[in-house]
Amino acid sequence: MRNRYLDLLRFLAIVRVVVYHVTGWATLTLVFPAMSVMFALAGSLMAASLARSGPAAVGRRLRRLLPSLWVLAVIFVPAMLLTGLPFSSRVLLWLFPIADPPANHWGALALSVIWYLRDYLWFVLASPVAYWLFRRAPLPTLLAPYLLLVAIEAGIYPAPPVLREFGLYFGAWLLGFAHHAGMLRRLTGRVLYPVALTLAVGGGAWIVAHPGPRGYDLNDNHLGNALWSAAFILIVLGRAPAGIAWLGRSRLADRVVTVVNRRALTIYLWHMPFVVALTPLVDVVGWSHQDPVGLAVRVLLVFALVGLVTLAVGWVEDLAARRPPQLVPGGRSRPAGPAGESVGRAVVPAQRVAGEVATVEVSAGRS
Repeated sequence: MRNRYLDLLRFLAIVRVVVYHVTGWATLTLVFPAMSVMFALAGSLMAASLARSGPAAVGRRLRRLLPSLWVLAVIFVPAMLLTGLPFSSRVLLWLFPIADPPANHWGALALSVIWYLRDYLWFVLASPVAYWLFRRAPLPTLLAPYLLLVAIEAGIYPAPPVLREFGLYFGAWLLGFAHHAGMLRRLTGRVLYPVALTLAVGGGAWIVAHPGPRGYDLNDNHLGNALWSAAFILIVLGRAPAGIAWLGRSRLADRVVTVVNRRALTIYLWHMPFVVALTPLVDVVGWSHQDPVGLAVRVLLVFALVGLVTLAVGWVEDLAARRPPQLVPGGRSRPAGPAGESVGRAVVPAQRVAGEVATVEVSAGRS
């Protein structure tokens, strides 16, 4: 069964990312540190997969990750090659982005969100070892990325970019491990809230003392981002509600959350090209990003275009997850017959179904 609270968090994170890229409002990164939340949710799912399948979970997770990227690359890589991108062996990184794939002048901005897949890929590859360490020494393993980031920010260790990303976001990924293990839920309020407050105050103080070019934007401040996000994750996952029945009472809201979760990767990959393409066009017709109406028009246009491209290619995520492809996911399931039987399918003994359901991890988007 799916944990709808995690689905709701992922929905909010995706929407927040798109709105932030359209508006540029730095405050949104503080109100909802979406990228760290997404990594924490992915870490929880990865831990569930590793617990269930062992190292084979790596291949399954990559199978879920890469096809949507390849669809994007089939369209944009030839376009970039025709508009100034030199052809070299580095173009193959668009198949397996363990480093930033090459891009031309316009592609570097339109496809800038690829960094998330690069980090995600590394975190998936590192997860079997990290999970083994986490199960044997949870606290030291959780602290390691943050200590690494402190050493980097203090100039003690001039780490390469990949390790800096581990310091910034792998801590959130490991907090996902802790969520799956039930550690965050078991923390009492006397422990959870003081720890979260300490992290938030420390991160907030560092952000105020080291503002970036966009002010208090978490994306410009690695250490502040990591600490502030850790505090946020501790609260939203450590005090997660047992259920959100209210979501199911609204068929429209429930369907929208489902659609965004089933198409999260497609939405994430495709929204930035539309943001970049629309910016000069809407300026020409006078919808300035300086006024609320102009911003609202931009946001609506981006979501509309992302919706269209999601209808066109989003079904690739179904194939990658080995689900029947759907134009719009989340429709009504086929009517069930008697116990152990479904209409139009072979009979499955009820005892076997019950046994299988009992072993399913309560997580969204699992392999």
